[in-house]
Amino acid sequence: MRVLIVDDEPLARARMAALLGECADVEVIGNVGDGEAALAALGELQPDALLLDINMPGIDGVALAQRLAGRARPQVIFCTAYEAHALVAFELGAADYLLKPVRLERLRDALQRARRRLADAPREPVAYLHGRLRGEQVRIALDEVICLLADEKYVVVQHRRGELLIEESLRQLEETYPDQLIRLHRNCLVPPPRLLGLKTLADGRVLARLDGSELSPEISRRNLPAVRKLLRLG
Repeated sequence: MRVLIVDDEPLARARMAALLGECADVEVIGNVGDGEAALAALGELQPDALLLDINMPGIDGVALAQRLAGRARPQVIFCTAYEAHALVAFELGAADYLLKPVRLERLRDALQRARRRLADAPREPVAYLHGRLRGEQVRIALDEVICLLADEKYVVVQHRRGELLIEESLRQLEETYPDQLIRLHRNCLVPPPRLLGLKTLADGRVLARLDGSELSPEISRRNLPAVRKLLRLG
């Protein structure tokens, strides 16, 4: 099981990594200090489980879990010093809720619960976009896409390994994948998990901050309420 530790206290992250070192079949693939860094790491590291603190600067643990609610992977295991959020955690579908200081046997039980849930989760079919690269037909998994930009008669697919031109229009893609793409502007679609936040410029324009890219596409006034709602509700 691939585990990402998310906690704003370096000593807590080190202790959790040490505990995980005593758990069978567990690989600690990284540790980060806040929810925003965790979002950025999710697409790159693809963890099976998050060991997630709650009280953190910026995006806290509950807000991060809200964004991940309904997804089979990663499983969320809260690790916190406070009991107050336990009900909310389980309403969000957390695999477990551990109180600090975390005991090794309790951690092993939580990881086993997460493993069972991963094994029982139905596998989602992988969606692919098809295009041409240097004259050859290629495909890109939709979950690798960072954004889709209209460019005359083609759409440019920005993905983790480069770019790809496809012939489908943004409207066709939006209709085909209504739950997997959100429109920012008439010339831009993005997968919701890629949205990290917003940046408002002095002239009032609002730009999107995207996971995995320095590109900051503009959000139209028409689409801004839906984007704000998505970020607020996860």
